[in-house]
Amino acid sequence: MEESKYALLKQNVQVIIDLITAKNAKEATNKLVDVSEQLDDLLDFSEDDDDLIEISKYQVLLNQLQQKIVALNGQS
Repeated sequence: MEESKYALLKQNVQVIIDLITAKNAKEATNKLVDVSEQLDDLLDFSEDDDDLIEISKYQVLLNQLQQKIVALNGQS
């Protein structure tokens, strides 16, 4: 997989984190959905074990961020 795809994922995850920090749950949720779709696309076309491992790390991170967003919504 190209490193630029990982760099883009990393940037998008940082945007989600920034939105959570700004307590903007709606935009964070929207961005999380976009990034999840990107990961699904990467997963569909990936055959290399190293790529699958990297994608799974991002999936775990997105799940944790989703939990943070749910908790943020509970505080509103």
